[in-house]
Amino acid sequence: MGPFDDPEVCRSILESLPTGLCVVDAQKRIRFWSRGAERITGHLRHEAIGHCCVAEPLLHCDQPGCEFCSEECSLAQAMKTSRGAEATGVLHHRNGYEIPVRIRAGPIHNERGSVIGAVETFEELQPAASHEGSRANALPLDCLDHQTGVASRAVVQSHLRATLASLAENNLSVGILLPQVQGLPHFRAALGPEAASSLMRVLARTLEKALWTSALVGQWSDEQFLVVVNECDQQQINALRERLRHLLAGEGIEWWGERRFLPVSIAGVTAHSGDTVASLLQRAHAALETALAPSQREAGSLSGS
Repeated sequence: MGPFDDPEVCRSILESLPTGLCVVDAQKRIRFWSRGAERITGHLRHEAIGHCCVAEPLLHCDQPGCEFCSEECSLAQAMKTSRGAEATGVLHHRNGYEIPVRIRAGPIHNERGSVIGAVETFEELQPAASHEGSRANALPLDCLDHQTGVASRAVVQSHLRATLASLAENNLSVGILLPQVQGLPHFRAALGPEAASSLMRVLARTLEKALWTSALVGQWSDEQFLVVVNECDQQQINALRERLRHLLAGEGIEWWGERRFLPVSIAGVTAHSGDTVASLLQRAHAALETALAPSQREAGSLSGS
């Protein structure tokens, strides 16, 4: 089998598209929701997959009544006529504002030629960046972690190195937070990689929204984030760690009708004069060992709440 015959390779190609991509079945129930769709709409995958666009609209074209997905919408037309359809209109972002988009839809056929669904792409007619204030959106796409949308490991490591270099020179106080999601490999094995990715994106966005804009949130490893906070002493980093711990404890995803979550432990340390990235992270990991939540909570995390 060649590399392009692998379904995961094909999925990776679709996920890399900057445009939004949505696949629906014959009942207009959403079966695929790409990372581009997440970025453009603000709706995460777990909020879209399995939902019916008739009852819970996510896209809005410029046809009258399309909020209820009339027979004039692009998806309906593609399935009804077995031909491609195109429209321009507005998309209602999760945060409440509207984004002009161009929508293209096409039918999906089975091996007998019957229409079994439709695929729809949508792209912005004007940038939506003015509506977004997050740190991640200020970074180029190649500086972002592809799974969570926050800064990549390389970016946050470079930022931390530069911050430590100016620590003594500018008499700054710098702290880092190391949140670790417990039981992620088991969660991924039980519910699938899409559920794990969706949960990590939810946690990443919660971290970004909870911190001031001078802080940098990055993906450090598969299960860990790294947050760099300027002008923060140990007492402040401890208070911030507790606040974030409580916020993240309430975060989870709805996955096929059930609430799913995982416990998150957080270590927080401040930099000392002469610290390197390695020495600071060594202290952070040591602190994390003592901060780990009881492993018994992992068992309940997959059973819902």
